[in-house]
Amino acid sequence: MEKVWIKVADLQSLPEGRVMSVTANNKFLCLVHYKGEWAAMDNHCPHQGGPLGEGSIECNEEGGCYLRCPWHGWDFDPITGVPPGGHEDSGQQTYPVEVREDGIYMQIEREKPHRRTVTDVMSETMTNWGVKRVFGIVGHSNLGLADALRRQEQAGRLSYIGVRHEGAAAFAASAYGKLTGTPAACLTIAGPGATNLLTGLWDAKVDRAPVLALTGQVQTQVFGPGAFQDIDLLAAFESVASFSQPVLVNSKHAELMSLACKHAIVQRNVSHLVFPDDIQTQASDEAALTPEGRVSDMHIRPSLDDLEAALALIKAAKRPIIVMGNGAASAKERVIALAEKLGAPVMTTFRGKGLIPDTHPNAAGVLGRSGTPIASWFMNECDLIIALGSSFANHTGITPKRKIIQVDFEPMQLGKFHPVALPIYAEIGSFCDALMPRLEAYQADDIQLRQLQERWKIWRQEKATRLSEKGEGVHSAAIFKALSESAPEDAILCVDVGNNTYSFGRYFETKGRQRVLMSGYLGSIGFAFPAALGAWSATQDFENLRGRKVISISGDGGFGQYPMDFTTAVKYKMNITHILLNNSELGKISKEQRSGEWEVWATDLHNPSFAEFAKLCGGKGIRVTEASQLLPAMQEAFASSEPTLIEIMSDALLV
Repeated sequence: MEKVWIKVADLQSLPEGRVMSVTANNKFLCLVHYKGEWAAMDNHCPHQGGPLGEGSIECNEEGGCYLRCPWHGWDFDPITGVPPGGHEDSGQQTYPVEVREDGIYMQIEREKPHRRTVTDVMSETMTNWGVKRVFGIVGHSNLGLADALRRQEQAGRLSYIGVRHEGAAAFAASAYGKLTGTPAACLTIAGPGATNLLTGLWDAKVDRAPVLALTGQVQTQVFGPGAFQDIDLLAAFESVASFSQPVLVNSKHAELMSLACKHAIVQRNVSHLVFPDDIQTQASDEAALTPEGRVSDMHIRPSLDDLEAALALIKAAKRPIIVMGNGAASAKERVIALAEKLGAPVMTTFRGKGLIPDTHPNAAGVLGRSGTPIASWFMNECDLIIALGSSFANHTGITPKRKIIQVDFEPMQLGKFHPVALPIYAEIGSFCDALMPRLEAYQADDIQLRQLQERWKIWRQEKATRLSEKGEGVHSAAIFKALSESAPEDAILCVDVGNNTYSFGRYFETKGRQRVLMSGYLGSIGFAFPAALGAWSATQDFENLRGRKVISISGDGGFGQYPMDFTTAVKYKMNITHILLNNSELGKISKEQRSGEWEVWATDLHNPSFAEFAKLCGGKGIRVTEASQLLPAMQEAFASSEPTLIEIMSDALLV
């Protein structure tokens, strides 16, 4: 093998009597400067791989001086690498060293071509299945896997975002999956790195978002006895992952990754793979796999009997309404076309907010606790509910006292909580496509649309009245009025949990192609900003999302969960605006304490200036204390291409 000379240090970088770690051609070495001589040897102590370059040269009472390993005190001659009393062939491998005018050089074999590994096979298979993005933290028990992902990134098949907390990685991947229907991956080490994913993965699971979790693990030889960071990851992920498997020496590695990706995509769920440290770098000549022949057409069409029954119920109804849930997101245009044909108001669940813009003549806003009196009024007045892709959560409050046609592509969702007049197992778009030709002769009455305009007028007058309410900070109605007016028509809005979220649902009026992402069924505080990292990444990976502005909204409690990932947005130059309602309080909890006639206790927060914090992180920070400052601040932020945080001093009672 050809050898080359490589500079490893400057002349002044290592004083007499000291050692240091250096790298040459990815070889980890210990450089020694002792009694005027220079030496280089393998940096790994043969005991447990301790880094000799972090050790020291120590002398004993007999006058012998040795390089001592910092981990367990094993000794080696500083120049020859031979242990005391040992033979030359039992010591460390040494390398020729030359002192030149411009530095210290050592001779080493030219870097060998990369040998294909198990994780190369699996990462190639993963990208073949359409995974374009990984969020995570590189650490000691995932280095082999990380190196395989690095090669995929260098080949232009993958992009990596290094976050500051694994929980942010899971939320980012969850939001990415909710927005695109395509899984992103999150990468962690063993032990605490892996368990930090669980909250974000549960968010993905209950909201049916595809996610791939890739966790490092300790070496297989120390499974079980309680080695450092060794926990039973299969048991830890058993409830959250629909697919969870270890990667072992005799696994069919490409097939294992294919199954993980298929479970995530088809079941819209969490898949999890455990990568023991020693397996990650094992050589493999296995070919990567593709999804060809593995996934079928997912469009489930309604039966003819169900279509005729639905048509009969619709023709008999005088006041039909449509409730559109998040499950109808991919078919929203066809749902709107159906509503226009029927002259039916369309209200959404909170998770479905924005699927029909509030500016549309058929839009009735959000139904339920986070909604408007418009939607509840039409719910009370209707005689038929057409529920499309809605899970009937108690937060939404779809009444069981009316006739209901429920359409869903999840058969277990049909009539889940109570019987419905007509449960239909079908994909929402296929149902609309099949029903529309049968409605060709249908003549809609426009009375509900005229009433809809009247109800919007009443509600907007009420919102304007609330703007005059005075408190200790800016009113939520003013905040979301300004956001409604200034947010781009194609913005992607990631919302958090708390009073800020209820106010968003109530006051913010969607327009254009705006899309709202939230932690729906888990309701996890802290979701919004990490979700914005995922949404922004999706705008880079998918042409149909390119250039769309990403806005996240939270309270001070929510942003305080993952504040340091603002530096992640800065590092990767993410065009994100975060709107932070700062009332120095967990306002929703205080409200619940008051409502339950409890004493308000332990909900106050001690905050920094978040606007100044954003500036210290390298982004833009804007502080708003008056309602008159809202619109200019938002316009400035949305015009900026750098990560921006608008800190709004709000009032916990004005929601």
